[in-house]
Amino acid sequence: MRIEKKTVPEFFQKILDGDKTFELRLADFECKTGDLLILREWDPERKEYTGRQLEKKVTYILKTKDIKFFQKKDLEKYGFQVIAFK
Repeated sequence: MRIEKKTVPEFFQKILDGDKTFELRLADFECKTGDLLILREWDPERKEYTGRQLEKKVTYILKTKDIKFFQKKDLEKYGFQVIAFK
């Protein structure tokens, strides 16, 4: 499946440069391994697409809604961080 999402210029460029190798998204859509993620650069000031886009194959998905690793008070205090690695 092809999934299109807006991406702000700061993050788009990090992905383009190869520095950002993950996406953190609200899990309000279905996505599975093998899907094609189309990331379209969105200019929030102009409220329009820039015309640049990237296509990335989904290789792994971690949904956090049912993860019980952390105590609620710690999540409220610190939140999550996503760590990418090579």
